[in-house]
Amino acid sequence: MRVLKILVSVALTISCSVALGQGASPLKLVVNLDVPRYLGRWYEIAKFPNSFQKKCASDTTADYELRPDGSLSVLNQCLRADGEWETALGLARQIGSGKSARLQVRFAPAWLSFLPFVWGDYWIVDLDEKYELAAVSEPKREYLWILSRTPVVDPSRYAALMARLNAMGLDTGRLEKTAHLLQ
Repeated sequence: MRVLKILVSVALTISCSVALGQGASPLKLVVNLDVPRYLGRWYEIAKFPNSFQKKCASDTTADYELRPDGSLSVLNQCLRADGEWETALGLARQIGSGKSARLQVRFAPAWLSFLPFVWGDYWIVDLDEKYELAAVSEPKREYLWILSRTPVVDPSRYAALMARLNAMGLDTGRLEKTAHLLQ
């Protein structure tokens, strides 16, 4: 009887965890992405901490360039604490229409691109009209990047963006700011 109570208790705990995880509404994306306007350099202003950027100490940027096949080349760079540059060259592809803000990105070698798990979701969830300030996340809300065309963002614009992201269910308290020392 005691084993049955334990099993029922575990089952209820798992059920509640699953139900809570599904409680968040799906992330809404930018409605119409104008890819040519999105191209160029973006400065990382803040991010959720993640394992693949743990060596980055400052000056993180992302450069997007249109390729002849319609995909985007992605060059991510950051300055490590030892003063050396860390770079990652990747590829991004739009999912859906030509105006879709739903992209996938991979930094694995091209010969592995047939494997679905080498592609990560890159969803543009907020973008101002001038294409100067953006927020990028993914369906599970485990990652978030704040990107800007300049290394410094006006505090009132940043606060307004934080309010919009919080309303989407993104925990902006987890964000860590990115230093830009080489302006």
